[in-house]
Amino acid sequence: MSGTSAEIARILPYLRRYARAIVGSQPGGDACVRAALERLLKVDILPAGHGLRIALYREVATGCRDLQPAPEPPATVADTAIVDQRVRELPLDRRQALLLAVLEGFPMDQVAEILGVSTKAAEDLYAAAKRDLRDQRPTRILIIEDEPIIALDLAGIVARNGHTVVGIATTATEAVAMAEKESPGLILADIQLADRSSGIDAVRQIRDHMTMPVIFITAFPERLLTGEGPEPTFLITKPFDADTLNVSISQALATARR
Repeated sequence: MSGTSAEIARILPYLRRYARAIVGSQPGGDACVRAALERLLKVDILPAGHGLRIALYREVATGCRDLQPAPEPPATVADTAIVDQRVRELPLDRRQALLLAVLEGFPMDQVAEILGVSTKAAEDLYAAAKRDLRDQRPTRILIIEDEPIIALDLAGIVARNGHTVVGIATTATEAVAMAEKESPGLILADIQLADRSSGIDAVRQIRDHMTMPVIFITAFPERLLTGEGPEPTFLITKPFDADTLNVSISQALATARR
């Protein structure tokens, strides 16, 4: 494998994470990445180092603009309760600036280069996205996590951001029961749970009966960003910080289909 191919392979899982978060689905995000790679393969000379990473994200950022979920139809009276729980969606350019800076760790000058705007414009988009984030409606969150310290950390972060924690489950069985009882608006799930049960299996069972966005939290994101078979749409890496978690929650809620 050449140096360029090896570097693309290293970046690819995180590129999928970004694209899935922007589009709001695994199939749409992965299709966006495939299309971006196909376009780049037609380029005679690819940049190296940081330039290659910027080029890859720029292609995905551009391509994902055409793969956004269709606007929701106007609410009827029967939809009022759903609308009350739904967050106000951040404009795409703001969401991209926020995800690039917080989730993917790009400095602001590189965010600007990826989005094709000036550094000042990128800073303005980022600042506006942060304001929008503070204005979004809270939701009810179920935490599926078997490590008490991590679970309490998650609960504290989401509570400080205005959300309500409806329960903390440590096994798949417990998670399914809590979800059926509480009907959460969002789930935060670890992959490996107590008694060796799976957070992915728990979420699969829950979503057989109800629909809500899910964010998986793992120390090994590459294992769930292969592009092969069903994989999470939203994923953050341990150790995480409050900004990364809050931005991921905002994006998951903003792209959720109710």
